[in-house]
Amino acid sequence: MGTHSHTTYNFDERFEFAGKARTLSLAAIVIGIIAIVAGFFVEGSHRMFANLLLMGYYFTCVCAAAACFLALQYVSQAGWPTGLLRIPQAMASALPIASIVLIIITGLGLSSHNLYHHWHAEGITDPNSPHYDALVAGKSAFLNVPGFFARQIIFLGAYSIFAMALAKLSYKEDLEGSLNSYKKSFKYSAIFLVIFGFTTPIWSFDTVMSLEAHWFSTMFGWYNFAAMWVSGLCVITVTIILLKRAGHLSWVNENHLHDLGKLIFGFSIFWTYVWFAQFMLIWYANIPEETVYFYKRWEPEYKPWFWLSIIINFVAPVLILMDRDAKRKENIMLFVCILLLLGHWLDYYIMIMPGTVEEHRGFGLSEIGAALGFGGVFTFLMLNKLSKHSLAPKNHPFLEESLHHQI
Repeated sequence: MGTHSHTTYNFDERFEFAGKARTLSLAAIVIGIIAIVAGFFVEGSHRMFANLLLMGYYFTCVCAAAACFLALQYVSQAGWPTGLLRIPQAMASALPIASIVLIIITGLGLSSHNLYHHWHAEGITDPNSPHYDALVAGKSAFLNVPGFFARQIIFLGAYSIFAMALAKLSYKEDLEGSLNSYKKSFKYSAIFLVIFGFTTPIWSFDTVMSLEAHWFSTMFGWYNFAAMWVSGLCVITVTIILLKRAGHLSWVNENHLHDLGKLIFGFSIFWTYVWFAQFMLIWYANIPEETVYFYKRWEPEYKPWFWLSIIINFVAPVLILMDRDAKRKENIMLFVCILLLLGHWLDYYIMIMPGTVEEHRGFGLSEIGAALGFGGVFTFLMLNKLSKHSLAPKNHPFLEESLHHQI
């Protein structure tokens, strides 16, 4: 066991959000705005709305994964991650803004018929219309505009409320030092995880799967959850490594990094299992209404990205993170996490683009610019929140266990 004590570290240390980090995040936002505006003129509205949906969904997923990470630690009464909880707290604090942005994107996309036109089109559920689609009409009790927005607002609103509550209780714990905040956090986390577990598949059905309303997969929700979870873990890990290199988080060591690496490795395997099961069963059954989903993704514009996605998100973590020592080295973990963040961006690209963009297909500056813009917004919000409080939950009851964590 380690011999560190509370007196060894300065748990009141703050991260100062200034200098290069602030400048780069603001520069990324400016580049993103320019790229998005230019994209509407050059690439067309369908492609740019698809890009906005991709990044809005990715942004929200990463923030929601951070809230889930927090809740899991409280419910499981895990001690090892206590010293790094401020990072997912800061990420989760951006969830309300991410949710609002995503709802605005889906609303504008629906109203302009640039998104969800497979089920939101004039006369598509009217038997007397030449545009009538019996399959879509059969789903209209669920797949309709009021229901779509009600679910988006209720689900994302609930996630945001719990994310803010958990962060607020942790900061309150720093001031009071009693167990009251921790006990409330435990209770709120248990409620949140029940809501989150039952609703995230439905949220992914609405936001992404309904882009192609003729197709349905019961695995799709967990496939999305796996991508969300791995992406959130990668952002947490990258932030920890960069903060440590800046001289912060001295109480976080290679043992904490190792545990994060194990989670990333394990859930990358889980993501691959769901991906393969969904793909293999549809391919093997060879049912036209099912295989059409993958047929689109084997068109020339998407087929290379389709296979690159599985190589990055499965082969890379298996080959690199299989070794114990690899999960304890900052350089390797930083490389793998950045690679997986790019890989899951590509995963969402493959989910969204083929069912949305019929003209001006491709991959270029519009996609890169939108990704930079949203990445800049997320970084700015997260680091700004991180700078408002101490980097350690100094009165958390399991902080001492985190200091002595050793595997």
